[in-house]
Amino acid sequence: MRLTIITGLSGAGRTSSLKVLEDLGCFCADNIPPALIPDFMRIIMSKPTPPENIAIVADLRMGPMFDEIYDVIDHLEKDMEIPVDILFLDASDDALLSRFEQTRRNHPLTNSGMISPGIMAERERLQRIKEMADYVLDTTTFGSRQLASAIERYYRSGKSMTAQISIISFGYKRGIPVDADLMFDVRFIPNPFYIDDLKRDTGLSENVYNYVMSFPITQEFLEKTTSLILELAPHYIEQDKKHIAIAIGCTGGMHRSVAISHALSERLSNSGLQVELVHRDAAIEQLSVLERFPR
Repeated sequence: MRLTIITGLSGAGRTSSLKVLEDLGCFCADNIPPALIPDFMRIIMSKPTPPENIAIVADLRMGPMFDEIYDVIDHLEKDMEIPVDILFLDASDDALLSRFEQTRRNHPLTNSGMISPGIMAERERLQRIKEMADYVLDTTTFGSRQLASAIERYYRSGKSMTAQISIISFGYKRGIPVDADLMFDVRFIPNPFYIDDLKRDTGLSENVYNYVMSFPITQEFLEKTTSLILELAPHYIEQDKKHIAIAIGCTGGMHRSVAISHALSERLSNSGLQVELVHRDAAIEQLSVLERFPR
């Protein structure tokens, strides 16, 4: 039996994530007060054929009762011997503000109609459980399909004894991925943007990729980073953390980080790890470059 507690910021996708898990076969419940979760689990476990996977949303809508969640998790794991995963959903302040404006909903922690103070207060109150989380998912750039895909990856990772690796290329100009476990800055590699024949293509194109790979420091970085990740992955698994998010950043997220992420993905895949590759900013940065420098 596996219990997932879904929590996180209002507007980050908790309810949508619960629906995805339900579609995947989880037995799901929304907004159960933490003090009632052990009794809820006892009822589930008493059934002749209890479900293997259970997901519960717990968040600050329940007010001060939420703070009981920490003792409850400890009781579930130590006394009831139920493995508990914490899935924390996060997003940037701007993304959350935009979502509240689109839905015209008030933030649950404010009565004034002002959204920003509610987000700030919620972040502060949820910091402890975020630090405990097994999986922190940044939904800032997600649509419904991307969220569903990410939640499904999380669900599948619980059925595997190997680490699930997500490699995310990004540009520092658009902010860092908040859910990264490991982050590498590759701006030390010469920038293809300053070569006219290369600036308009992403790191997935052969000419840009070969340029980035041509430097000895690139090969040294890939060799050492691959070795580090292969060394760390088993230790993450020992701590019941089966998903590792690795962020690779350059200035715009179009050239160097894309090429490096692709190369690192191949090396880790060839070493037997399950790897997913996401280029967060490559497409939007390429559009920006092509507007400024038409072909």
